[in-house]
Amino acid sequence: MSDPDENRRQVLYWRLLARLFDPEEQPALESASVAVVEDLGLPPALLDPAESIDSLVQRFPELAAEFDALLATSEPEPEEAPEETARDAADGTGQDTAEDPGEQVRKAALVSKLLLNVFATGTGDVSATQLARWQQDAGWFWRAAGEEGAGELSGILGELEGDLVKRMRLREVLADRKLAGRLSPSMSLIEQLLRDKDNLSGVALANAKALIRRFVDEVAEVLRTQVRQTSAGKVDRSVPPKRVFRNLDVERTIWKNLTNWSPEDERLYVDRLFYRRTARRTTPARMIVVVDQSGSMVDAMVNCTILASVFAGLPKVDVHLIAYDTRALDLTPWVHDPFEVLLRTTLGGGTDGTAAMELARPKISDPRDTVLVWISDFYDNPSLLGDFEGLRRSGVRFLPVGSVDSSGHASVNPWFRERLKALGTPVISGHIRKLVFELKNFLA
Repeated sequence: MSDPDENRRQVLYWRLLARLFDPEEQPALESASVAVVEDLGLPPALLDPAESIDSLVQRFPELAAEFDALLATSEPEPEEAPEETARDAADGTGQDTAEDPGEQVRKAALVSKLLLNVFATGTGDVSATQLARWQQDAGWFWRAAGEEGAGELSGILGELEGDLVKRMRLREVLADRKLAGRLSPSMSLIEQLLRDKDNLSGVALANAKALIRRFVDEVAEVLRTQVRQTSAGKVDRSVPPKRVFRNLDVERTIWKNLTNWSPEDERLYVDRLFYRRTARRTTPARMIVVVDQSGSMVDAMVNCTILASVFAGLPKVDVHLIAYDTRALDLTPWVHDPFEVLLRTTLGGGTDGTAAMELARPKISDPRDTVLVWISDFYDNPSLLGDFEGLRRSGVRFLPVGSVDSSGHASVNPWFRERLKALGTPVISGHIRKLVFELKNFLA
């Protein structure tokens, strides 16, 4: 890259750093950045921190494609044949646009805008409009970085959003239907609503419930898609296949009758037909989901409550749900409605899983047809380990889970992690898709 272009990139990035650490303008950097942006043919509004990316793209639609996948890592292009490279160089078309200095400066300007809007969250009170704008800009960040790139920063984005929500005068916003309508439900917002729900009433409580319901429905649809292909049970090979045309196994029938091929007639004479077995087991699989509802497990409580309701909707799956802190609550009567479950939970407090074990144990009638999913950070009563060992010996499929949030980040008690691994039941930590995969294996 030539020195002038490198200098222009440096100007844009130094301005970005200055703005991130100090909201006050640095006149020299601002004027230099305006000159760079105008020279690139980009709108000066790109440098306005108050301009959302949505608003910018509405005014300048051609920028939408540039923001998309802006930060994503691209695959290397296949190497060109030497003769093609020489030919392209001769006609002037062989220059790699990804390495074009002007393009790199343009990319630096767009990246600076994206990072400034997402990471410069300021201080002081936050309005519903400001939160909604930040959420929209964060959405552009996700698209620009791609799922893998944004996933690595999802924990940081979650903390930023959580800080914005905490700085809102949430009760005042909820009491105003117009302001509440600007809120987009998110995990951080739902956490605050669940913590504060007992202090809300009237319009504020109704708006809070509407936001929780919207979030539940959105997450449920995502999880329902992941679970949709789950089988209701294993094929029962003790039941003879039903001899109807739709169950005919054509490939196997042809293979088994190949010895009856007649070269003279050029025909295959079939003397045996083979059918597929389709009968499935009729005993319901029992799934017991135990969720730690202490303050550090908010994501788990919300996600697993919704996941339990999705699995409860499958045929031949008997789902039970228990939440606990120092006491345990059997939420099975409401397992089909995660909204009602969340309204009945109380986040925070201490942790003692022995209370939950007392409720879970009587529910195990057929150990080998039962899976017990235990979701916690396992900063818990050490005597639980003996209970977990007993479950394993009885034949229960035991799945300890340390994280089921959207980011996959979780802090799990190292003492429990090592001992559960030695027990042959390592703690599942990661994206909720991992838990869906394990549960589908049990039901398959």
